[in-house]
Amino acid sequence: MKQKLVIGTRGSKLALWQANHVAARLREHCPEVTIELKHMVTTGDKILDVPLAKIGGKGLFTKELEVSMLQGDIDLAVHSLKDMPTELPSGLILAAVTERVDPGDALISPAYKTLANLPRNARVGTSSLRRKAQLLNARPDLTIVDLRGNLDTRLKKLTTEKLDAILLAVAGLKRLGWDQQITEILPHTVCLPAVGQGALAIEARENDKETLAMLAFLNHEATRQATLAERAFLAEVEGGCQIPIGVYGQFEAKNELTLNAVIMSPDGKEAVRDRIGGNPVEAASLGHTLAVRMLDKGGREILAKLFAD
Repeated sequence: MKQKLVIGTRGSKLALWQANHVAARLREHCPEVTIELKHMVTTGDKILDVPLAKIGGKGLFTKELEVSMLQGDIDLAVHSLKDMPTELPSGLILAAVTERVDPGDALISPAYKTLANLPRNARVGTSSLRRKAQLLNARPDLTIVDLRGNLDTRLKKLTTEKLDAILLAVAGLKRLGWDQQITEILPHTVCLPAVGQGALAIEARENDKETLAMLAFLNHEATRQATLAERAFLAEVEGGCQIPIGVYGQFEAKNELTLNAVIMSPDGKEAVRDRIGGNPVEAASLGHTLAVRMLDKGGREILAKLFAD
């Protein structure tokens, strides 16, 4: 067994919480192993004045960590699974997916509390095309304001940018102990989550068998199966580009995995919704089948308009 593991992490409060959480579990499971954290800055951390969709989206928060891993400078990296591209660099794999925390989207609006109570033309901050489209589908009168930065920065902008509300992931707020600021968790009928939202991904080198063996206990199989279906859906629909989709896999019965999804136009005016259920051992096939079905039902036309713009 290795004597030391080096975990690569971004420097934000949430990224550090995630890395320290995994480090603490590793120290408990492997007390004889020294666990170190190495802080790194990613492209996504550097570019804060441009919407994510315009600079590449997924991969912006992982690339530098992955390069460092492939060079052998770090042994593993801890990410929010929703930040992970569906295709990983050659030589790297998802070693574990942790048990999911609440995957929902939180509305924070001290003055109005809920989406329904927001006044006409209320200013709502979010950096997510997915959230923007689904918000506008429910409330086309809203004015959406781009909101970038770390979690604490975005919370401060609620006041400094004079916003009526902001949308953030429930999981991140809960992990940092800031869930008391949530005024409403949007139901999935209004806002389906991002792929992998609420779960952590531990990435490592495919040939590093010792590290992979040490990380295996962190894997939560039900979450891995559900998010595998979600990532298969994304891979089929997206092809690496940022588009407004929501998808959520869950176990409604012990041996049935259900997947609910939506493909939307950025303005929320067009939407294709569908769901599928089946055996969790066929998770990837379920995601692929649902994606193809939704593309054939009008999703392809929505995406064609988006890419034409």
